[in-house]
Amino acid sequence: MASQASLALPTRRFGRTELAMPVLSLGGMRFQQSWSDLEAEVITQEAQCTVQTTLHRAVELGFHHVETARHYGSSERQLGWALPHSPDPDRILQTKVPPRDDPAMFEAELELSLERLNVRRIELLAIHGINRLDHLEQTLRPGGCMEVVRRWQQEGRIDHVGFSTHAETSVIEAAINSDAFDYVNLHWYYIRQDNEPALVAAQRHDMGVFIISPTDKGGHLHTPSLLLKQLCAPLHPIVFNDLFCLRDPRVHTISVGASRPSDLDLHLEAVQQLDTAGALISPIQDRLQTQALQALGEPWLMTWREGLPHWKDTPGNINLPVLLWLHNLIEAWDLESYARARYGILGHAGHWAPGANADALDQEVSETDLRAVLNQSPWAETIPGLLRGLKQRVGGVPQERLSSA
Repeated sequence: MASQASLALPTRRFGRTELAMPVLSLGGMRFQQSWSDLEAEVITQEAQCTVQTTLHRAVELGFHHVETARHYGSSERQLGWALPHSPDPDRILQTKVPPRDDPAMFEAELELSLERLNVRRIELLAIHGINRLDHLEQTLRPGGCMEVVRRWQQEGRIDHVGFSTHAETSVIEAAINSDAFDYVNLHWYYIRQDNEPALVAAQRHDMGVFIISPTDKGGHLHTPSLLLKQLCAPLHPIVFNDLFCLRDPRVHTISVGASRPSDLDLHLEAVQQLDTAGALISPIQDRLQTQALQALGEPWLMTWREGLPHWKDTPGNINLPVLLWLHNLIEAWDLESYARARYGILGHAGHWAPGANADALDQEVSETDLRAVLNQSPWAETIPGLLRGLKQRVGGVPQERLSSA
């Protein structure tokens, strides 16, 4: 196996952008000082050193793609200071700006992003958080945000435009099918494959596909459960999940949310084994599925989604599909810390995590109320008890999404 120091990351054609995209991208979420957009004088030398050393190591290893966002706290400012000290002639710089009803506000944030990054031009801009159809409409309507982007493209300040999303798959497909975007940043990894139709649509439109947060949102794989580590052996769960994503040719790059240089290491280990990904992950997938079957039973696994109402149609806006999915993750693979975080954020992060958790059950929402909307579910009698168990195990700790956008 080649040493990490000598590793040159393989690249893939990033859809119709024609960019040679490395299969690993350096995400800017985790190695900034703060989730607040700090004034320059408040940023410490120690925090800036972390950014600089992480970026420098990434550049050495071929992480040509660096991505951040306007609302990733101090990330843009700190990267703007660090980028000139780690020059990369092949750098692909991406930032993300949320859509606004007022395109002038959108353009002001775009200007601030480039000012913070200390650049005049970026290769990739993502409309950040097309999570609802009205966000898509704000972007694409006549006089909307996309007209600002097109003008900036004509001025040579933006090369390609995409979108990032936490949306339901139908919304993602609508954005892709508009054919207005060159690439998409979306969630898709082993524990969450719901967005498979979006991958199909993106391939049909020759769009670049960037998988976001495969390590954190992919199951808190920085701190995996003992059971998950045992099931993924001899691979680390991060390596398994990276290989699961990257063996699919529709995926062009995945985000590495590093907080320090050493966080790159396991992802590099995965890339070094990419040629044999299928043989490596197949037995692990079999073990994971067998464990899930033993823990949950085949009838439940085959039918638990059937007849579940949308959260908007559920008393208390309880998001049953997400909550029962979290139940499955705990019971099958002991992903309790991940489930606790996702449970806590429901109802506290707006359109980034819509719907509510089950804390209202047996308080504002009675079992009778809940059962009334479960008449199409084969598990109507079982689900209230499962929700109570989930609430007892991981509930009661509200969490807010770190980004303010």
